[in-house]
Amino acid sequence: MGLLVTILRRGGGDPTFQPDRGDGWWLGLPTPEGAATLRLEQRDDLGEVVATAWGPGAQWALAQVPELLGDADDDSGFVAHHPQVERARRRYAAWHVPRSGLVMHALVPGIIEQKVTGQEAFGGYRRLVHRFGSRAPGPGEARRLWVAPDAATWAAIPSWEWLGASVDGARSSTVVRAARVAGRLEECVGLTATQARARLRAVPGIGVWTSSEVAQRALGDADAVSFGDYHVAKNITWALLGEARDDEVLAELLEPYRGHRYRVQRLLELDGHFRPRRGPRMAPRTHLPTRR
Repeated sequence: MGLLVTILRRGGGDPTFQPDRGDGWWLGLPTPEGAATLRLEQRDDLGEVVATAWGPGAQWALAQVPELLGDADDDSGFVAHHPQVERARRRYAAWHVPRSGLVMHALVPGIIEQKVTGQEAFGGYRRLVHRFGSRAPGPGEARRLWVAPDAATWAAIPSWEWLGASVDGARSSTVVRAARVAGRLEECVGLTATQARARLRAVPGIGVWTSSEVAQRALGDADAVSFGDYHVAKNITWALLGEARDDEVLAELLEPYRGHRYRVQRLLELDGHFRPRRGPRMAPRTHLPTRR
């Protein structure tokens, strides 16, 4: 189960996502019906997952659990063309593409993560959730679990608060634009993959990479490979070709997997296929708020 749901976690300090002593996970979710606390418990003795939820959005969250755990994912047409992919497929046969059904929940942190280090992005998201989110209902509050802000709240955050969270004007403006049409974006759950990507990318500031981040988590899109990512192309080409190459080579390499290109990406990630790192890491940027 952890292989499925941890893709929703935004860094080790994500206040909306907590492990439960190795037995499962707690999630704070901003559902269409309101805030919900969702606990997923792995019961190996029964061979099942037990889900419990609290709050106004509890019933919605419970109804979404099967898709969140990959029940809607169809891998019947997937053929492994490389031994590395076949090995990862066998090793992680229980993994399927999750579908949270929560577009803004995946989109906002995706925008915040654009072109910055993970450390900077996760810290900024954490600060904004603590500042403008709400405590998760039920036992989630006692666990200090949080629920991310709703769309109206994201749209109303002042510019200086974004800067204080190290989110520059380009990214914060994109979040605000998306939040103002959140209803239309949430409808992507009911669209085809092509239609959903087009609607997401119609918002200025949302490109291929960000729309893929949403599709991988909220829409269950097995083909939404992360083109434009700083590491993904290099990691996959290194794993399959033995050398780190760019997106152009990656696109050609994954063409035989069309329809399942993200599936290949994630299976190789789960199997630990990351190119060796050399040299200094990207340093976090500093944003100084201006007076208004």
